[in-house]
Amino acid sequence: MSNATEPRVWLHVGLGSFHRAHQALYLHMLRETGDTQWSLAGGNVRPDMAETIAALVEQKGEYTLETISPANEHHYIRITSIKEVIPFEPGVKPLIAKAADSQTKIISFTVTEAGYYLDPKNVLDTTAADIANDLAAVKAGNAGTTIYGALAVMLKARKEQNGGPVTLLCCDNLRHNGDRSRSGLVQFIKALGDSELLAWMEKNTTSPNDMVDRITPRPAPDVAERVLAATGKVDKAAVMGESFLQWVIEENFIAGRPAWEKVGVEMVQSVAAYEEAKIRLLNATHSCIAWAGTLVGYLYIHEGTHDPVIRQFAYDYVTDDVIPVLSPCPLNLENYRDVVLDRFGNPAIRDTNQRVAMDGFSKIPGFIAPTFRERLARNEAIDSVAMLPALFLAYLERWHKGQIAYEYQDQAMDPAVAHAMCEAADPVAAFCADMVLWGELANDPRLVGAIRKAYQRVNDFVKAH
Repeated sequence: MSNATEPRVWLHVGLGSFHRAHQALYLHMLRETGDTQWSLAGGNVRPDMAETIAALVEQKGEYTLETISPANEHHYIRITSIKEVIPFEPGVKPLIAKAADSQTKIISFTVTEAGYYLDPKNVLDTTAADIANDLAAVKAGNAGTTIYGALAVMLKARKEQNGGPVTLLCCDNLRHNGDRSRSGLVQFIKALGDSELLAWMEKNTTSPNDMVDRITPRPAPDVAERVLAATGKVDKAAVMGESFLQWVIEENFIAGRPAWEKVGVEMVQSVAAYEEAKIRLLNATHSCIAWAGTLVGYLYIHEGTHDPVIRQFAYDYVTDDVIPVLSPCPLNLENYRDVVLDRFGNPAIRDTNQRVAMDGFSKIPGFIAPTFRERLARNEAIDSVAMLPALFLAYLERWHKGQIAYEYQDQAMDPAVAHAMCEAADPVAAFCADMVLWGELANDPRLVGAIRKAYQRVNDFVKAH
C-alpha cells in the first residue's frame, strides 16, 4: 500500500446499485476519516441505466444510501466518494481515457456472474455472440461491450500512453473471481492475437480475488420517497440495501490501494474459505428461495423465506450437504446459515424473486454443482442439494409454458436448448444431460436418480401449496 500523497483514482465499470451500496460506501467511509487520497470515477460499457447515470451526473456523483435492518431500523447516508461520473457514449472513449490515465491505479467491475462467459473448466466461450462480436470490434480498433472487450481496449490505451501498472479488481459473485476474470481476459487477448498487449498485461497488472456481500435490490420508486421524507433531498439516484455489509480482499495490489482495513474491509492472504461459504450458503440458498417462491406465486424473497416448507428446503440443503463438505472453516457455518436466513427474511428489503432467480444456467454450475461433486466423491447422500436443481427445472418448465409472472433473464442459457429440455419425453434426464449445467457430472446415474426423487418432492410441494 502506497503512502504517496498524489491523488489516486479508482475506476469502476458498472455503476449499478450494488457498487453504489458497497464499494463506493467503503471508500466514502474512508474519506470521512480524513484519508482523501483516493476517489472514485465510474461509468458503464453498455447504454443501460441511462436515467440513473443522468441523475448521478446532475447530482455530481452524490446520492443517498438507505439501509434497513431485519429489525426495520432505517439509516440514511449521503455518499460522496464518486467524484467523476462518465456518461455512456458509443466507443466509450472517456472511459478508456480514464483507464489509461496514470492517476488511475485500480480498475474494478461488476457485470454479474454470467458476464464472464466461462465454462466450469474456466474456458472462455469465444463462440458466444457477445464475445465473438467483441473480438471483431477490438480487432477493428473499437471498444467492446463485454468486460473483456472493454478491458482489452483500456489496457491497450494504458500501455500506449505509459500509464503504468494497474490492479484489475473483479467484484462479482464468481468463485476465485480475480483468477477467473483474469483467465478470461488472457484468453480473450490471446484470441485477438495481441501478444504485445498480453505481455504488458502480465507484467503490469494483478487481479486480487475478493468476496463481496450485501443484498441490494433494484431500487423501487418508494426508496426516493423515503429518502425525501427522511432527508429533505430529492434524489433520483437513491439506492437501498440491507444493513449487513462485508468485503474480504486478497492482498495483491500492484499499484497501491486505499487503506480499506480502517473501515472494516478484511484484507487477507486467501479469500477461498470466505467465498466458498458465501457462494454456497448465501448465493445458492438465495436462488433456492427465489425458484421455490416463484413456483407458488410469491413475488419477494422474504415471502418465500417465511414459508416454512421453503425455509426448510434451504435449511436442509445447507445443514445436510454443504456444511459437512466445507468443514473445517474459519467461519462458524451454522451461525452464518442462520444469519443468512434472517437477512433473507427482512421484509423491508423487498428483494424480488425476479432479480434473484435469474442466470440459473450460470448458478447451477457455479454455486450448486460443486456440492454434488464433493458429496459424491465422499460417497455421501445428495438428497438435500438435489432439491435446488429440481426447483430450477420446475421453474424452467413454467418459463417454457409462459407461466412465469415476470421476464426470466439468463445470459448463459440457450433458449432453444432449454425449451427442448422441457419438451423432452423425460425432462429430468434431458436436464441432467446438459453439459452447460453439469459438465462431467452430466448423465451420472446418481445425479439423475437424486434429481428425479427431488423433482417429485417439488411437484408435491407445489400441489400442496
